Amino acid sequence: MRPIYFDYNATTPVLPPVRAAVLPYLGEQFGNPSSGHAWGVAPKRAVAIAREQVGRLVGVGAGQVVFTSCATESINTVLKGLLGQRAGKSLVITAVEHPATLAAAAFLQEQGVRVTRVPVDGEGVVDPAAVIDACGGNTALVSVMLANNETGALQPVAEIAAALGDRGIPVHCDASQAVGKIPVDMRQLGVQYLTLAGHKLYAPKGVGALVLSPGQNLTPLLHGGGQEHGLRAGTENVALVAGLGAACALASADLEVEGERQRGLGLRLLQGLERLGADYRLHSAGVPRLPQTLFIGFRGLAAGDLLSGLVGHDVAVSGGAACHGAETTLSHVLEAMGTPAEYARGTLRFSWGRGTTGEDVDQVVERLGRVLGSLG
Repeated sequence: MRPIYFDYNATTPVLPPVRAAVLPYLGEQFGNPSSGHAWGVAPKRAVAIAREQVGRLVGVGAGQVVFTSCATESINTVLKGLLGQRAGKSLVITAVEHPATLAAAAFLQEQGVRVTRVPVDGEGVVDPAAVIDACGGNTALVSVMLANNETGALQPVAEIAAALGDRGIPVHCDASQAVGKIPVDMRQLGVQYLTLAGHKLYAPKGVGALVLSPGQNLTPLLHGGGQEHGLRAGTENVALVAGLGAACALASADLEVEGERQRGLGLRLLQGLERLGADYRLHSAGVPRLPQTLFIGFRGLAAGDLLSGLVGHDVAVSGGAACHGAETTLSHVLEAMGTPAEYARGTLRFSWGRGTTGEDVDQVVERLGRVLGSLG
């Protein structure tokens, strides 16, 4: 049985052109990009090219791109860089942010920062007016993700940033799940800080970027040699940086065409579910979503049982609920959405990508049908 991977939101494979961009800097081009001699020339150029490639994908200049080890580091750099040691200041986030944002916010709250977690509606989308109303005179930052990693729902980031711009309140956008899947232009979003993750768009794990609008000041998490405009000390991982740049260049070449192809695969998957006669609920069905994500709850079933069955049929997906003995723990996103329990407990996330074909979709539907049949 041919294995089928439908968990691209967890991580993506490293594409061959990206691997080709990485390999020279694991071999003969091993120099330090900060070195003034010949061995540093090619690595320094590779970092500069990658900075341009990342900036081009998100609509900014190369000088606004800071390389990090991952999106989690980028998020922590912004939140702690603006709010660390600032008891009495306020941070506003949504209830459905990625755990990296939620955990950093919880840490800051322990340090005396006031954290407001704005609820979302049943579709998993925040009301811009609610975010704006949550901001006061002490608000130092608002952080709102662009695309939810579970539902794929898109948040009204541009509307929020436009309203807060006149008040001088900066906005950070975690765009990790969006960059490389849909067009993302930082200037159009109007945010001051943007986070992206390499391994969500076919680059290796261990590299990400923080993009800043001009004039923004942050206290760095790491102090040292002054690399990355003084915001991220430590010798750059040239190989992974080059891989991130190559992945961004690939995305720039065919982003909208590939997005429409992947959207078509999602429609094919839903049509297959209809043929199966499954009793399911598509979460965030009524709002704009990523083209390659479906978060689906199967009525009366347990996600653990569904996952086990699909693993037995060589299909990889993620679950929206976890079983611990007799108890079921729902994802914080489903809880925030107020999803009915009979659908929430049986929720799976299907996410696909550049390597996915129509035949893959048909096989997933067929194998899922066998699992549903075995569970009654």
